[in-house]
Amino acid sequence: MMMNLFSSFDPTSNFNLSLNWISTLIGLLIIPPMFWLIPSRMSMMWLKITMTLHQEFKILLGNFKSQGSTLIFISLFSIILFNNFLGLFPYIFTSSSHMIMTLSLALPLWLSFMIYGWINNTIHMFAHLVPQGTPPILMPFMVCIETISNIIRPGTLAIRLSANMIAGHLLMTLLGNTGPTMTLYMLNILIIVQILLLTLETAVSIIQSYVFAVLSTLYSSEVN
Repeated sequence: MMMNLFSSFDPTSNFNLSLNWISTLIGLLIIPPMFWLIPSRMSMMWLKITMTLHQEFKILLGNFKSQGSTLIFISLFSIILFNNFLGLFPYIFTSSSHMIMTLSLALPLWLSFMIYGWINNTIHMFAHLVPQGTPPILMPFMVCIETISNIIRPGTLAIRLSANMIAGHLLMTLLGNTGPTMTLYMLNILIIVQILLLTLETAVSIIQSYVFAVLSTLYSSEVN
């Protein structure tokens, strides 16, 4: 029995192992049949998605530095999409709703971009701290604002993903818990609302994984 709504997101452990974190790897079980067996509609669809993402990320990164770089962000999109989507199934742990998962994706990426940028393009990184056309009197304030906005980037990436996953799941849990006390007429309405919410959450799962990958790509393009 749940003590509160947020307990539905609590990790559980057996034999001192958090076995529900293994749900992060369930998506890997879907991939081998798609790519190593006879090509199917699903594999062709995924190939089309991958090529579309490659073209978009190539434009964001710039043609001269996109060779192979887009694979990192396509892989990032794939693992977040799998985790978000699998979390919609009953009894599957939604790992992307936890900050430990989202921050561990965002922080190493941001750190690697910052280290690369400050070592190889120091002047360019300093120039980013003062937007073009800033009056001289405002330059110290703009440097502080730009520095803070740069530092909080991994936090905003992580919070955006986990908060969007938690919000929809909480709403579905809250509405689902009111079901036993409802009349038959209201129960039919509740089922329709839950189906609509599930459709919305499916769209949110795709959109949030795309947003995470695109913002990571934009942060990468700024350091070059």
